[in-house]
Amino acid sequence: MAPPPSVAAASDRAGPGTDAGAGGGESALRLRRAPSADAGDLPSDPSGGRRENGEPRPPPNPQQQQQQQQNEMLYFRASAPAHRRVKESPLSSDAIFRQSHAGLLNLCIVVLIAVNSRLIIENLMKYGLLIRAGFWFSARSLRDWPLLMCCLTLPIFPLIALMAEKLIRRKLIGEYVVILLHIIITTSVIVYPVVVILKCDSAVLSGFVLMFLASIMWMKLVSYAHTNYDIRVLSKSTEKGAAYGNYVDAEDMKDPTIKSLVYFMLAPTLCYQPTYPQSTCIRKGWVIRQLVKCLVFTGLMGFIIEQYMNPIVKNSKHPLKGNFLNAIERVLKLSVPTLYVWLCMFYCFFHLWLNILAELLCFGDREFYKDWWNAKTVEEGWTVLALNDHNSNEDKQTSADAVGVAILISFLVSAVFHEICIAVPCHIFKFWAFFGIMFQIPLVFLTRYLQDKFKNIMVGNMIFWFFFSILGQPMCVLLYYHDVMNRQAQASR
Repeated sequence: MAPPPSVAAASDRAGPGTDAGAGGGESALRLRRAPSADAGDLPSDPSGGRRENGEPRPPPNPQQQQQQQQNEMLYFRASAPAHRRVKESPLSSDAIFRQSHAGLLNLCIVVLIAVNSRLIIENLMKYGLLIRAGFWFSARSLRDWPLLMCCLTLPIFPLIALMAEKLIRRKLIGEYVVILLHIIITTSVIVYPVVVILKCDSAVLSGFVLMFLASIMWMKLVSYAHTNYDIRVLSKSTEKGAAYGNYVDAEDMKDPTIKSLVYFMLAPTLCYQPTYPQSTCIRKGWVIRQLVKCLVFTGLMGFIIEQYMNPIVKNSKHPLKGNFLNAIERVLKLSVPTLYVWLCMFYCFFHLWLNILAELLCFGDREFYKDWWNAKTVEEGWTVLALNDHNSNEDKQTSADAVGVAILISFLVSAVFHEICIAVPCHIFKFWAFFGIMFQIPLVFLTRYLQDKFKNIMVGNMIFWFFFSILGQPMCVLLYYHDVMNRQAQASR
């Protein structure tokens, strides 16, 4: 039988010196001793009557059993003190983050399942099953041959970058020439698919996939050029007698090869290295399970988009041209399915797909993301740079100053590529995605101000989630949808 809360509190708050074997002057303390304190001396010992080192305990004698029974009876007496020291309530602000909330998390999961089950049933009763067979692969997508050919010819640019590195390693071209070549190569990787998509009236999904692949290749080639340049600088310094200790690995100073380039282009990373940490084997059963999960969550995304988002968007008006309250209602109604789709996309790509690639390529470093959902500020959710532990204080201050510039650059680059990946396939350049990303820069200063004012770091996390999931993404979906519909209507006239 479990003791009542007050008794448990008394046991929890009992101070030192509460040994049941103390003298008569310690009788008051013996009243506060939990009956399970000497559980190892009872027949019901969960350790099987053995000591910590595995040796069997001696059987308890009758005197010890009688003493234990007396202690247990005294423990439940009304005179046993239940309150010994000052403690906070579990949900108070001072103690809430030191408590386990697994039960409340389970409650939230149960409530989410119940609420979403009701919404699914209500939606099916209202609209019926809206899933179309050609949602992901339509006949129009299959006819996008120019986009397919563009995708198949993109690997030419990494090969040209490798040739440029080979030429400079053999001292056939100068440093400025190879830098110019890398600028031309990386620019062409983006411009080439943009021109193809704009010249062809392709499907939005096909154009998005092509721009997504081109953006990844652009970032990989930038890292490839930057890393090889740094390797050349380090090699020249090493030849002159400079020592870098443990910071430079001889394996990472190798000349670029076709094998290292192909592996880098396929590997789930944007950071080039001549060598990578490798896993020992490929777990085929594990790969199959991850592929099944990827298919399931991809189907779930299609179901949410077709069954929930499309009806909401089609029944809405342009958020900047219609009634303000109606626009707010549509944004809030669209926020939940949009958030679900984004989370499914994140799990499918950043977790499942990247882990599948890593397993097939024996790529060892699987930390493809960090706990961005715990970001206390907006810039923390975006920052991917970290200060090295081996830096000196002066180096850390310099790095900290540089991080601020790096954050600004990361916002700008991200805004440009978000706009390219969305606007080009939609054939619309309204810069909604660009301004949506850049709007977060003043949000950074607002977050810092509110954190300093309320002295609470969780304020930033709430602001991050509000602007990220409740306001930002649904608003962009409505804006781009109505602009695409207006463009198609004008083209059909």
